[in-house]
Amino acid sequence: MSELTVPPFAVISGAQVQNALLGREKQVVDLVEATYRLHDEGDSVNPPSYFLRFPDRPSDRIIALPASAGGQVRVDGLKWISSFPGNVSAGIPRASAVLILNDHDTGYPFACLESSIISATRTAASAALAADRLSRDRARPARVGFFGVGLIARYIHTFLAGTGWSFDEIGVHDLSTEHAAGFAGYLEQSGATGKITVHDSAESLIRNSDLVVFATVAGEPHVSEVSWFEHNPLVLHVSLRDLAPEIVLASTNIVDDVEHCLKANTSPHLAEQRTGNRDFLDGTLADVMAGRVRPAADRPLVFSPFGLGVLDLAVGKYVYDEVSRAGELHVIEDFFHELRRYG
Repeated sequence: MSELTVPPFAVISGAQVQNALLGREKQVVDLVEATYRLHDEGDSVNPPSYFLRFPDRPSDRIIALPASAGGQVRVDGLKWISSFPGNVSAGIPRASAVLILNDHDTGYPFACLESSIISATRTAASAALAADRLSRDRARPARVGFFGVGLIARYIHTFLAGTGWSFDEIGVHDLSTEHAAGFAGYLEQSGATGKITVHDSAESLIRNSDLVVFATVAGEPHVSEVSWFEHNPLVLHVSLRDLAPEIVLASTNIVDDVEHCLKANTSPHLAEQRTGNRDFLDGTLADVMAGRVRPAADRPLVFSPFGLGVLDLAVGKYVYDEVSRAGELHVIEDFFHELRRYG
């Protein structure tokens, strides 16, 4: 056994994170797929997320996601991500985050990374992977609709486009007409294929989309009409709390992790509370990838990903390795100071 040493501690900025991930959508989706398989095989530790809430600020929260990934990733760590919806009206992003990577052998933290980009990236990669895997036994969606038009929606569009998706129509809807128009402008500037339509109602967007992406900041269900989904779309329910239990119960339901998704009053959790059971769940994305589950094509198909900390670790370690390989790590000398037991 080699002698253990304390690793150097590095800080990786958002600009470095973005540069390491830019244009690598296919590689990141492959990494996320491999990490889902790793998690499915039991070679990970992914405890429940911890929500820090504030009695005087009920819409705000900070979430801790600890995790450990085995396999080739072989790293432990923690994502600490805040969600302050009021930031949006002030012109700054809702979410901010850092990711701490811990050395597998010594437990020492060896990197702190800006993580809002990592979080958005792993979320978008998971959504793109699900869109591909869940559409294989049904007609490939030709019309996509984005409900909610923030950073996550932008990243999901980027990952869909970067993994070969093109659409005849792209629909946009948001409670803010200004934000909806801004996202439509972004789509035009990005060279998005297909006709771009800003819908003035949720019903119009959903009825005119084969693939519906929910990326809102909703704290409780706001879409309850089952009839809007009678054309059996594929729904990427990324924001988790948009759909009323009635819609969940009328759909085929795939999640990323059962125990994580059925918590914190997500729409599937509300459906469990309504029914007293989990019979409405058809399986996980890993089940679909392994061929253990084949989702029916004659019902709406809803993918609800809670977001696993092991995905953040995998993407974060990938970024760290890329920055290190480029010789651009910003190492903080003497970050760990008291390293001799008796001084």
